[in-house]
Amino acid sequence: MQIVCLFLCLGLAAASSAAQQTNQRAQHAARKRSGRAAALGNTWLVHNCVWLGSLLRRKNAVVNKLAEAAAAVKRNQTLSETERHFQVHTIQVFQKELNESEHMVFQAVRSLQRALQGDYRDVGNMKESSKQRLEALREAAIQEEQEYVELVAAQKHQQEAAKSVLARNKTLSIVDEILEDVRKAADRLEEAIEEHAFDNNKQIQGVNVEAVLRVEEDEENGGVRKNKSSPREADEYLGLSMLIDSQNNQYVLTKPRDSTMPRADHHFIKDLVSVVMLSLPCGWMCTLVGLPPMFGYIICGVLLGPSGLNSIKSMVQVETLGELGVFFTLFVVGLEFSPERLRKVWKTSVQGSCYLCLLMVVSGLLWGRVLHIQPIQTVFIATCLSLSSTPLVSRFLAGGSRGEKEGDLDYSSVLLGTLVMQDVQLGLFIAVMPTMIQAQSGDADSFLLESLRVLKLLAQVLASLAAVLLLCVALKSFAVGPFCKKLHAESKGNKEILVLGVAAFVFFMLTVTDFLDVSMELGCFLAGALLSSQGHMVTAEVKGCFEPIQDFLAIIFFASIGLHVFPTFVLYELTVLVALTLTLVILKFMMAVLVMYVILPPGARHIRWIVSAGLAQVSEFSFVLSSRARRAGIISREVYLLVLSVSTLSLLLAPILWRVTTHAWVSRRTTGVT
Repeated sequence: MQIVCLFLCLGLAAASSAAQQTNQRAQHAARKRSGRAAALGNTWLVHNCVWLGSLLRRKNAVVNKLAEAAAAVKRNQTLSETERHFQVHTIQVFQKELNESEHMVFQAVRSLQRALQGDYRDVGNMKESSKQRLEALREAAIQEEQEYVELVAAQKHQQEAAKSVLARNKTLSIVDEILEDVRKAADRLEEAIEEHAFDNNKQIQGVNVEAVLRVEEDEENGGVRKNKSSPREADEYLGLSMLIDSQNNQYVLTKPRDSTMPRADHHFIKDLVSVVMLSLPCGWMCTLVGLPPMFGYIICGVLLGPSGLNSIKSMVQVETLGELGVFFTLFVVGLEFSPERLRKVWKTSVQGSCYLCLLMVVSGLLWGRVLHIQPIQTVFIATCLSLSSTPLVSRFLAGGSRGEKEGDLDYSSVLLGTLVMQDVQLGLFIAVMPTMIQAQSGDADSFLLESLRVLKLLAQVLASLAAVLLLCVALKSFAVGPFCKKLHAESKGNKEILVLGVAAFVFFMLTVTDFLDVSMELGCFLAGALLSSQGHMVTAEVKGCFEPIQDFLAIIFFASIGLHVFPTFVLYELTVLVALTLTLVILKFMMAVLVMYVILPPGARHIRWIVSAGLAQVSEFSFVLSSRARRAGIISREVYLLVLSVSTLSLLLAPILWRVTTHAWVSRRTTGVT
């Protein structure tokens, strides 16, 4: 122990010497008062070294006594095995606390010595030192958390032991014996279902320990947030707890430790109530002024989102529920696409989506060359903006006639087929994103290897598409017919079986396409198309059950789009955003007109105007793609906000362009008939 103290004193002396060498002015001032200051410094150093040595000697003496006490407990045969283990474990916890405290003292001295030897102008070195201290604090926090859990378990064990002693000293009634048996069974149940997720995941590579704030919402004080200091008080409000990390990300409870007690996410319930109640007047007002009600749902999201009242706490959960609206919207769209109808438009749909994407990329490269933007960014932005919104167009078509045919084609079939193929392209584009990231970094070897890997991924996606089509053929031939007959027979007088069976089939197709790395939206569309092959009666019955569900979830989806609209940013950059949006809409419209003029048969070319009007906006999936690109470093924050704002404004302009085009198209047909 004296040797340890000697080394510690030498370390303090070295740290004091290094501090005197860091600044020349300090050295000059120290030389003027060298006599008195040196004497005081030496006295302080000797006093603290003696005091620290005394503490370390006392710590060693206590550790030795604890070791003797643990040995005595192990030799005590009057105690049960469980009781001996508990007492020894308690002693070990206290020993570990003493050792950790000693370790922290030496670690603090070493940190002080490194800091004094550093240069205040070297920001990188200070950052590295701060990172090391942060890692040490995180490890200490984990150890302290484990020790706290062990002490809580020890306290519980003490209480249980006291109860057992009292129970042995008195006669238990029948009710007390039953409750005691139930208590033991409950303890065994909790031990069986507890996952120990923290202990199992903390050592996994890539898992980081971070400091978070746990805040609760006190309903009795008007919803004012406050920190819960009492564990019992925090447990009572566990359903409303929220964690906030240092990056201002907010988290809600997904699975409690005690799975026997039901809990509800009240934030999510309140958010849904707010969205539904505000969507009604907003949609109603838009209907009164002649606008589509989806405008009102988007405005509802704007009012409740971060740019408005900021009352939505569970944004991710609301957006996830909105994704179900996309799934069921595409399912209802698929119900109107029989396999025969798909065979008529599949060539036109594939060619139209591919040509439109290619023209957008070429145009983006030309604009990027003029504006001196990197080709990787322009390719990404152009591909992202080439996608169009399937749910939005399906709402357009739901409000009008969808059976207007010209020859063998009708505009709704061509338009929806093209949109579904764009959803397939979305999956292919996600597979290409790793290559864009490598190209952005400029690593030639990695870029080449990543390109080969992406070619392999594309081949896998094409093989997956072929597997999905083969599965659809097999299901149509052998399974869908008997399945629909069975559902129809079992659902007479009970629509729950019909809804449950059809929803299970939709989710089955969604799971298959997701497992094969194909777009989940395609699986929902194919589920509807397969059911539509069973005839008009089946289609009408299924649509009657699912259209209300689809309408409700679509409201949540359009409200979730409004959560990402920021009016203040739009107002700041209104001129630029309006110019970019009008340019994009007009450019996409003219490109779509050109593509449809080339690929459509001569007898159906005049429907190119209304098809192009449906394609002249940007898909909501551009939000997802642009956010991934921003995290990957492909685009900057400014470009991300521009893409987000332009995409939203294009969705707002789309109904106007659609109404103008359809009105002109109907007037032309009426004039032609006359």
